Amino acid sequence: MITKFNHVAIVVPNLDEAAQKYKTVLGAKVSEPFDYLEHGVSVVFVELDNTKIELMHPYGEKSPIKSFLEKNSSGAMHHICMEVKDIFKACGEMKKNGVRILGDGTPKNGAHNKPVIFLHPKDFFGTLIELEQE
Repeated sequence: MITKFNHVAIVVPNLDEAAQKYKTVLGAKVSEPFDYLEHGVSVVFVELDNTKIELMHPYGEKSPIKSFLEKNSSGAMHHICMEVKDIFKACGEMKKNGVRILGDGTPKNGAHNKPVIFLHPKDFFGTLIELEQE
C-alpha cells in the first residue's frame, strides 16, 4: 500500500532559526515559509534529493501542535509521512484493520495540497503517521 517515504516533520521552537541552521550549518536548500491557518502551522521544507524534512511551528491560537511544542520546548520529531496510490482505499484498509484515523476519519488536503490522513500513534508503536495521496 505505501509507495515511498515523503518526509519527516519536526516541530521547532523558532522556525526562522531552524531554517537558518539547516541552511548555514548543513548547507541545505530550504523553502520560503508557508503559513497554513487551516492546519494551524507555519512550515519550511528542507529539500533533499530523495525526501524532505518539514520544519513546523504553531500558527494561530488554535494550533494543533501548540501543546506538542509546550511538552517538547526544544523541539522534537512530530510525524513521518509516506505516500499511497489511493488515499480512500488506504482509509478503508486502515479501518478494516482496526487502525484509528485521527479527526473525522476522512482525508483532508495537507501542506502539499494533496489529500492526507493521520494514523493514531498508539496503533503504530508511538509514531504518528501521515499518509498522503501520491
